[in-house]
Amino acid sequence: MSHNIVRIEALSTENYLIEVEAPHVAERFQAGQFVIIRIHERGERIPLTVADVDPRKRTVTLIFQVVGKTTMELSTLKPGDTLINCVGPLGNPSEIEKFGRVICVGGGTGIACILPVVRALVNAGNEVISIIGARTESLLILEDEIREASTEIYIATDDGSKGHHGFVTEVLKGLLEKYKRQEEVNRVIIIGPPQMMKAAADVTRINKIKTIASLNTIMIDGTGMCGGCRVFLDGEMKLTCIDGPEFDAHKVNFDDVISRLSMFKEKELLAVKHFCKHKQKKAGRQ
Repeated sequence: MSHNIVRIEALSTENYLIEVEAPHVAERFQAGQFVIIRIHERGERIPLTVADVDPRKRTVTLIFQVVGKTTMELSTLKPGDTLINCVGPLGNPSEIEKFGRVICVGGGTGIACILPVVRALVNAGNEVISIIGARTESLLILEDEIREASTEIYIATDDGSKGHHGFVTEVLKGLLEKYKRQEEVNRVIIIGPPQMMKAAADVTRINKIKTIASLNTIMIDGTGMCGGCRVFLDGEMKLTCIDGPEFDAHKVNFDDVISRLSMFKEKELLAVKHFCKHKQKKAGRQ
């Protein structure tokens, strides 16, 4: 079954939004879950973040960053093109209940993943403080949507072009100090680059606050068969696709996650180079 692309737009120089017809996902998706897509028969399977669904239109809105050959190819598609697969929803939904005050931290494309979680937490009666960040203002995504969904929002950019000049973890640390003197923070949810999640987990560990990290590991089938998405929690192996994607951040071996994500970087660069060369040749023949 192919899936028609309804809309695709660039959110920044690196980040794209793509809306796809996928009734089976739109009807069943819950915050925290994801999909695996494939562009064509010879395409790679990749997990993508679901930022939103529209059960009436029977579509899902996916956000991705161009980091390799497949995401680069995906960014070249147009409305009317199709994906051969959009499998999901996969993974376990976020734990949503009335916790009290929750801080949600999203970095990079993790902002897209945090959006449905923020909405679900607010609907459950929580006070949700969102912290979102990127390297620079031009790479910041979904700011208006996060602002509308949250009780309060803070922004950080590495270069200081918007909001706090520095990292989201610095904003998190400041907020935890603030609420330590007033009222407690009941839970922290972190989604983004593994280096950011590791740093945020270190901050909340000191404060002894329950912290949940949503992991985006190397993933192939999304059903637990391949073992490529394995992660270690206090030495015990888990599979991100069926046991996660959310885990207790204080138990995750982030050093192993970071190491595994860099394993195929050289091959990915070669794939991108080959794809660009093929595109140039194809353009020359037209």
